[in-house]
Amino acid sequence: MSTTDAVTFWEDVYAARPPATDPRPNDRLAETVTGLPPGDALDLGCGDGGDALWLARRGWQVTAVDISAVAVERLAGLARSRGLGDRVIAERHDLEESFPPGGFDLICAHYLQTPFDLDRATVLRSAAHALRVRGRLLVVDHGSTAPWSWNQDPDVRYPSSREVAAGIGLDPAAWTVERADAPRRVATGPGGRTAEVIDHVLLIRRTS
Repeated sequence: MSTTDAVTFWEDVYAARPPATDPRPNDRLAETVTGLPPGDALDLGCGDGGDALWLARRGWQVTAVDISAVAVERLAGLARSRGLGDRVIAERHDLEESFPPGGFDLICAHYLQTPFDLDRATVLRSAAHALRVRGRLLVVDHGSTAPWSWNQDPDVRYPSSREVAAGIGLDPAAWTVERADAPRRVATGPGGRTAEVIDHVLLIRRTS
């Protein structure tokens, strides 16, 4: 499908729901980043902005990007209203066409999955190359289908973290896989509905 279709789809997704007033960070981000010294972070597919705001509150300088202009504008407004406007830069990017410039100490991509064609391996490879030495790339994917997911295809297959790492194809002399597993957690969906879900977690560190 075309880029125009993808943009329209995600604009409609965010425009159809009320703006988040206090978005929560993803659980895997909090457990991974807590204890790390703050630096420059890049949030790929920032959505409502819970990760970007959480990082900014802890001293990180965050560049947050999304394909949806609605999401980006809402996050920028939230950051300003919380006195974090100087720590959060929100930008619209179609990651197949443009990638934020600069070097980063942390890059996170939570649930960067879409019903549209996306060369994720190339996007994540670009992210790995944008890491500074000792920087980390955190990729968290769906490993199961939640009852409220937009994709209820019973035949959908979720690649493992090791498969994702292999697809990125990084030189082990310069990047090392620190974590690749599939933990479970209880997630809360619309209306407070809960369900056990699986995350596929991949953490890569640049070593040289």
